[in-house]
Amino acid sequence: MALTRLPPNTPVDEIAEHLRRHGYAIVVDVADAATLDRLDEEAAPYIDASATGRDVYDGRFTRRTGQLIERCPTARRLVMHPTVVGTVRAFLDHVTAVQLHLTQIISIEPGETQQKLHRDQMAFDLFPFPPDYHVQCNTMWALTDFTAANGATHIAPGTSSMADDEAALVATAQAEMPRGAVLFYDGKVLHGGGANRSDSTRRGVNITYAVGWVRQEENQYLACSPDIARGLDDDLLKMMGYQEGAFALGYVGDQQDPLAVLRGEQRGKMTIADVAGTSDDHRQFAEDAQNDPS
Repeated sequence: MALTRLPPNTPVDEIAEHLRRHGYAIVVDVADAATLDRLDEEAAPYIDASATGRDVYDGRFTRRTGQLIERCPTARRLVMHPTVVGTVRAFLDHVTAVQLHLTQIISIEPGETQQKLHRDQMAFDLFPFPPDYHVQCNTMWALTDFTAANGATHIAPGTSSMADDEAALVATAQAEMPRGAVLFYDGKVLHGGGANRSDSTRRGVNITYAVGWVRQEENQYLACSPDIARGLDDDLLKMMGYQEGAFALGYVGDQQDPLAVLRGEQRGKMTIADVAGTSDDHRQFAEDAQNDPS
């Protein structure tokens, strides 16, 4: 079974819909060779210094290299790529804000075995999110070609809404894709890294996003120092978490906006009216609060 590939001009709403229906979407030819070459060069010393996994799940022959916002300026372009950000916002359109969850280059080296299939939302303390509530949207950029032999990610299509016992019966397919393609997958779909039976390393850039009200997997405030953060543009900083994740979440001091504090400015946090458009429940609460006679 081959997974569907979408062309780079696919509208983000269509990518998000494919993701909702199948738990994944592959879009080809999103990043150009020059961008990937620069990222390879920037990341090389950090990848070389990264240790391999400490157990079979992390991968004894797999290196995970994070802190990409600070270490690799080119990674910032992938984080904020319009196709990705547009798809993420369309897929997670039920929340006030979305945020960067982690940045990580995953290098699966020859000899690695297949990873245990899992659902990424388990990271939230195995909280049982409702079947129709998506807490994250993940991407894996192909920094090298992804092939069946070198460890292309296994995906069990359609398992996002299935119970574990039912999902375990679904056959997986590998996300084979050329360098420059990006794989989207949700936090509920069963998936896992493939075994590398080749003589070369499979390398992917794992950049994931989450709803604004959960804790990030990679702590962006320590992974990127404030001195470097102050030199980044506002849109990237907001994605990193320098924003309110929802009404009354993430302000600083006397209810100050976090981005304003980083910039040395004064600006109050959002009011409930500012988030009224998020959902009918938000709107109703804002209207009730405005009309509360007390």
